[in-house]
Amino acid sequence: MAARKPGKNALFFILVTIVIDAMGIGLIIPVLPKLVTGLIDSGLSDAAIYGGALLSIYALMQFFFAPVMGNLSDHYGRRPILLFSLAALGFDYILMGFAPTIAWLFLGRTISGIAGATHSTGNAYIADVTKPENRARNFGFLGAAWGLGFTLGPAIGGLLGTYGARVPFFVAAGLVSINLLYGFFVLPETLAKEKRRPFSLARANPIGAFSSLRHYPVVIGLFVAVLFYQIAHDANPSTWNYFTYEQFQWTERQVGLSITFVGMMVMIVQGGLVGIVIPRIGEARAIFFGLIMGAIGFLGF
Repeated sequence: MAARKPGKNALFFILVTIVIDAMGIGLIIPVLPKLVTGLIDSGLSDAAIYGGALLSIYALMQFFFAPVMGNLSDHYGRRPILLFSLAALGFDYILMGFAPTIAWLFLGRTISGIAGATHSTGNAYIADVTKPENRARNFGFLGAAWGLGFTLGPAIGGLLGTYGARVPFFVAAGLVSINLLYGFFVLPETLAKEKRRPFSLARANPIGAFSSLRHYPVVIGLFVAVLFYQIAHDANPSTWNYFTYEQFQWTERQVGLSITFVGMMVMIVQGGLVGIVIPRIGEARAIFFGLIMGAIGFLGF
């Protein structure tokens, strides 16, 4: 499809896509323990192991396929990659909704991890349709859109989970399908054919990107700190729902609302407090303070 002027609908579509992507993840978190325990015919302790593995396979696929999707969009254009991703996500949610065995869930998480690795394509699309003076603002919108989706998703998933553990999967598929139709008729291509480049395995290699860090010693230190922090931080989403079911006998609704509360706090801090606090105390102190608060939160958990 030839490149044409994107107009205001293009940015709106990307933001909606990010919201729905985050909502799709959040929708299934409250109901996943019940679905997994039913499929493996065992208790929450065993189900938590499978739950952690399901999140890990999703993240692993995103790690390996994000640069692949970005390179494919450089060759074929942004539009087909984004639409393909939405179609694959919709298929994945239907697949998981009908999953008769735990293996189907792993297949679904693999597909969703690959299809969801389109943040690089979304960022490239934003860069294509945004004037230089507005790029920082519009990239900020992407972060806000993710936060909004992850705030709404668990709350909705918790409410829908009261009607059945598989209901949120089909609702997520419906949301993706609506956005796919909207994008098919509205989303223009932004990368002109003369600006496209051949697919390159070297650029699509996620490991190769880390080799450039050796030129930036300061960045290496920050990378290591963020890596260890994320390892500790991401342990919570993989166990929170199982822990609260087992320890407090929470319902899907309570689990969903608790995760929504966390999402709201993230939006408040990242969208407001960061801009107020960092200029007053400096970046280094802000990072140290954030690590201390995170450690306190983990101890409470």
